[in-house]
Amino acid sequence: MVVIKAGSRPPWVGLSAAVWVEIAAGSGYTFALYSTTLKTVLGFNQQQLTILGVANDIGENVGILPGIACNKFPPWAVLCVGVSACFLGYGVIWLAVSETVQSIPYWVLWIALCIATNCNAWFGTAVLVTNMRNFPLSRGTVAGILKGYVGLSAAVYAEVYSIVLNNSASELLLFLTIGLPIICLAMMYFIRSCTPASGEDSSVHVHFLFTQASSICLAVYVLTTVILKATLSLSNAISYTFIAIMIILLMSPIAIPIKMTLFPANSRTLGPPVGSSDDLVSGEGDANQLDPLLVPSSPETNLGNFLESDYTSDVDMLLAMGEGAVNKKRKPKRGEDFKFREAIIKADFWLLWLVYFLGVGPGVTVLNNLAQIGTSLGVDDTTILLCLFSFCNFLGRLGGGAVSEHFVRSKTIPRTVWTALTQIIMIITFLLYASALNGTLYAATALLGICYGVQFAIMIPTASELFGLKHFGIIYNFMLLGNPIGALLFSGLLAGYVYDAEVAKQQGSTCLGPNCYRLTFLVLAGVCGLGTILTVILTIRIRSVYQMLYAGGSFRLPSSH
Repeated sequence: MVVIKAGSRPPWVGLSAAVWVEIAAGSGYTFALYSTTLKTVLGFNQQQLTILGVANDIGENVGILPGIACNKFPPWAVLCVGVSACFLGYGVIWLAVSETVQSIPYWVLWIALCIATNCNAWFGTAVLVTNMRNFPLSRGTVAGILKGYVGLSAAVYAEVYSIVLNNSASELLLFLTIGLPIICLAMMYFIRSCTPASGEDSSVHVHFLFTQASSICLAVYVLTTVILKATLSLSNAISYTFIAIMIILLMSPIAIPIKMTLFPANSRTLGPPVGSSDDLVSGEGDANQLDPLLVPSSPETNLGNFLESDYTSDVDMLLAMGEGAVNKKRKPKRGEDFKFREAIIKADFWLLWLVYFLGVGPGVTVLNNLAQIGTSLGVDDTTILLCLFSFCNFLGRLGGGAVSEHFVRSKTIPRTVWTALTQIIMIITFLLYASALNGTLYAATALLGICYGVQFAIMIPTASELFGLKHFGIIYNFMLLGNPIGALLFSGLLAGYVYDAEVAKQQGSTCLGPNCYRLTFLVLAGVCGLGTILTVILTIRIRSVYQMLYAGGSFRLPSSH
C-alpha cells in the first residue's frame, strides 16, 4: 500500500488548482473545432474522420494505467505522465495540420491522437481521486464540480479559439501542445493529499456553494461572450477584455483558501486521506463520525467497532487481537472497499457499466459529429452549437452531482434514479434530432448536453459508494471505457457509415439534409430505451445499499461490521 502523508494545507487549495487541471483535461472536446480542417487539409472522408474521433475518445477514456498509478505514486507523478502525453500527441497532430511535416501516415495520426487525449485520463484521475479522498463526505458534490469544469472546458476552448486564436485550427493545436503542459506543471505543486475536512464544519457547505456559484457565473459568461463574438463585430480590445474576465472567473475558487488564511477558524478534521498507511487514525472527532468508505475493508478495520475510542493505539490493537476482535477474512459487501478483481465479478458492477455505456455512447456520438450535424442542417457557425452543448453538459454535471447528493441524504433515493430520468429525456431528444423540425436543433443539443453531463455526475459517486474509495481510481477508469466503446460502435461504425452512404447518394463531398443522420438518431433512441430498462433494474438492486449508507442523512457502517 502506498504511503501518502497528509498535508497541513486545507484541501481547498488543491480543489482550486484542480479546476485548472480539469479545464486542461477537457481538450478532447476540441476535436469538433479542428476536425473540419483536419478533414480538408489531409483529404479524409467522413468515416476516416469519425475513426479519428474514436481515437480521440479511446485516448481520453482508457485510464486503467492512471487508475493503478494513483494508488502507487503521488499526484504530481501522475500529472507528469499526462503532461508528456499532451506534448507528444498534440505535437504530431499540429505538425500534420500546419503542414510542417508532409504526408504523415493515417495510422500515425490515429496513434498520436490516442496519446494526445490520453493526457486527459492522467490529468482527470490525479485530481478527481485526490479531491474525492480529500472531501470523502461530499463526493457527489466534488465529482459534480470537477466534472462540471471538464464539461465547461469545451466552451472555454471555443472562447479562446474564436477570440485569441482567430478560428485557426493550427494555432489551437499549438496551444494544446504547449499551453496545456505549462498550466498543469504550474498547478502540480498544489494537487496533493490533505487531511480531509470534517462534515461538521458548517463552512464546508458555504464554500461548496461559493464554488458552484462561481462556476455557474463562468458558464453563463462564456456562453454569452461566444454568442456575442459570433453575432457582433467586436474590437480586439473588447475581445481580449472578455478573455481577461474569463481568467478571473476561473481563478475565483482560490478565494476560499485565501479567506481561510486571512480569517482562520478552528475546523475539525477526519484524519489522513484514504490510501495512506494511517487510514485507521481517528483524528480529533468522534470515531463514529467517520465515513465507512474512508476505512479499508481489511480485517484490521473492524477494530473500530470493538474499541470505543483511540483505536489507533498499538496497545489497543494488540489487546483487541488478544480478545479475538479481529474477524476472519471475508469478502467485502456493497458499500465497503472492493479490490478491482473483487468488484469486477459483481453483477452490480456490470449493470452500472452497461448503464453508463448506453448513456454516454449516444452522447459522445453526437459530440464527435456535432460540426457535421450542424452543417447538414444548414448551420453556418457550428462553434455556437459546441458552446451550447458544453454549457448544458456543465449544468448536467454540476446539477447532477448536487441534486443527487441532496436527495440521497434527505430521502435515501439512489443516484441512479436521475440516470433513468435523463435517459428517458434522451429518447425524446434523439427523436427531435431525427424529426429535423425547424428550431429543434438547438433545443435538442441543449437537452442532450444536460443529460450527457448527468451520466458522468451520477456514475462517479455511485461507483465509489458501491465499491469504496480505496481502489476507486482503477474502478472509475474501467467505467470510463464505456465512452470509447460507445464511440467506436455508434460513431465510427454507425454514424460514419450512414453519413458516407448518404454522401454517395447525393454525389457530393458534403452531406446535406436530415437524412445524413436520421437513421443514426433513431438507433440511438432505441439504445437509450434499453439503457432506461437496465437503469431501473440497477436502481431496484441497490436501493437497500443506499438505505444502509445514508440512513439519518449520513454514512453508516454496514451491519456486518
